Amino acid sequence: MALLVGRIERRRGIWISLALLAIPTALLSVAPNLIAFSLLRVAQGIFMAAAFALMLAYLGEHLSAQSSATAFAAYVTGNVASNLFGRLFASAIADHLGLAASFTVFALLNLSGALLVYCTVPLTMRVLAQRREASRTAWTDHLRNRPLLAGFGIGFCILFAFIGTFTYINFVLAAVPFQLGMMSLGFVYLVFLPSIVTTPLGGRAVARFGTRTTLWSALAIAGVGLPLLLMPTLTAVVIGLALIGVGTFLAQAAATGFIGSAAPSNRALASGLYLASYFLGGLVGSAVLGQLYVQVGWPACVAGIGLALAIAALLTANLTLPASSAPQSMRSRHGTDRNSAMSPGARLREGPVNISFC
Repeated sequence: MALLVGRIERRRGIWISLALLAIPTALLSVAPNLIAFSLLRVAQGIFMAAAFALMLAYLGEHLSAQSSATAFAAYVTGNVASNLFGRLFASAIADHLGLAASFTVFALLNLSGALLVYCTVPLTMRVLAQRREASRTAWTDHLRNRPLLAGFGIGFCILFAFIGTFTYINFVLAAVPFQLGMMSLGFVYLVFLPSIVTTPLGGRAVARFGTRTTLWSALAIAGVGLPLLLMPTLTAVVIGLALIGVGTFLAQAAATGFIGSAAPSNRALASGLYLASYFLGGLVGSAVLGQLYVQVGWPACVAGIGLALAIAALLTANLTLPASSAPQSMRSRHGTDRNSAMSPGARLREGPVNISFC
């Protein structure tokens, strides 16, 4: 997928991916067996990853380093909201109309998303150099870029920790002493609500404090929630889950924005590599932490999640932007700065008067 997205015009690739996503989604309603169901889920993952990577590339290529952080945070916020409301919406439809109907409704939503992109996202100019960047040289450049590699590793650790937390906590809450039913377990995902409020602030935090400070703070928030998962009271566990949700989604927003700003070229390829690492982290996390949960127990699983967050914090130290990606100061752009412009003896630069407006 990382190899292909660099060759595809962004807008066309996004809406076509979403339209094609509707096909396996609709077919899930008539899947004859588990193998067919699993293959259709894999097809869904391919089209979703393509749309996600192309949108990240589109945002990174059309926005400045300063504004892209806010845009990526808003984009991740949309993913948080869809994660929450999608689960609740699917459960409601399945309860009233059946499981097959829920897949049909979501296929229609996929088509609606494709139409929305087609009508609202501006067409991008296709540059021939982008094809050359998708060669082996571009891969080599990205895989030799230490800050980018650190970003890929952070993405791996984020989904590793997130999947480990929100997959196996269900088994904990269904067992003694909580013994929650299926409906109650569904409402546990309301812990994502605080993340919808906090994740959009990620862009402002990055702009004010920098990527590394924002990531360290986000990972610390998630880390604070880990001990609460071991408490025997439901309130403590829910608070812990909320903190982990806030921390991991905020970290995801900061890391995603960094990849878009740090890639020296071919941001689509960089986004594709990040997503590959991100989803690989979820795959490895579900397997490794699942074995820890079965063989040792929930405390060992929580310790594994904490280790992933700690590794992400260590990798964050390597996140540095190239000089060309740093925002220009006011002095370098205009020959002055805020203090000199506001001083009592300040003089305006000589030059032609421009009275045009945008």
